Amino acid sequence: MDELGSIKAFIDVIECGSFSAAARRRNSTVSSVARQVKALEDELGVRLLNRTTRRNSITEAGENFYERARGLVADLRSAKQEASSFQTTAKGLLRVCLRVSTSRVILPALPTFLESHPGIVLDVTLSDERLDLVANKIDVAVWLGHLEDSRLVARALTPSRRMLCASPEYLEKHGVPSTPQSISEHNCIVYQGTIYQEYWRFKKDDEQIDVTVHGNLRTNSSPVLVSAALSGLGLVVLQEYTVRSALAEGRLVRVLPDYEVSPTEVETGVYAVYPHARGVTRKTRVFIDFLVDLFRSRNQEPVPTSPPS
Repeated sequence: MDELGSIKAFIDVIECGSFSAAARRRNSTVSSVARQVKALEDELGVRLLNRTTRRNSITEAGENFYERARGLVADLRSAKQEASSFQTTAKGLLRVCLRVSTSRVILPALPTFLESHPGIVLDVTLSDERLDLVANKIDVAVWLGHLEDSRLVARALTPSRRMLCASPEYLEKHGVPSTPQSISEHNCIVYQGTIYQEYWRFKKDDEQIDVTVHGNLRTNSSPVLVSAALSGLGLVVLQEYTVRSALAEGRLVRVLPDYEVSPTEVETGVYAVYPHARGVTRKTRVFIDFLVDLFRSRNQEPVPTSPPS
């Protein structure tokens, strides 16, 4: 008896709901699936399914065996994928979902990655929503914030380094804030999200100051934040990696550089996230390593400054 094949056939019958549906999943015949399940029952000496002309129902023994066997088969699949990740060539379709703000860093570097790994085909989605990676068959996602889904594994790429910015034109017209408290007198471009507050938190040494902010634009899009700031609309808190070039070119100016600033109470970072159950394939491994190296090199660069003249 092909023991593993019989176990997989039994799992398919349970998950598909019938022998015929399991046969379609396995590209096999109903009689072949039935023989495999019967052989498994004979081997175990216990009935796993109650069969009638109308329906099949799982027995108590079958339910217990299914729960254990499903986990073992998943672990075996993961082990095989872990082993295959050490093949010398990374190849195949790699589905990636990037947070919109991180795309400013990652997308320009993708040609270099693809040149180094010509066997990989990238399918890239941009979304600030945390999509279900398993349901959407996403291999790697780049998220901002803490990981709560136990089915996923996260690898840190960079800590959250936010800064308060504005355009030189805005600061020339409205003045440069000299203290966190004076920000309440300015128009603030505010990011909206589930963990974000109605205030910005400033820290310097042991001092912590919470400033209630208000303005005429709120958004859940980081590109809108950047665009509004570049247009001179007001003050904005942005991730450093989204505005590095604008700071270097003088199109934005860092305000209150002696303070750490955050629009949320929760300390966050940028993470590469992948489903645990699938294991780490070679193509996934090299892409995550690429992300780690990319953000590491940027973190080692000094943050550009361009104070207003």
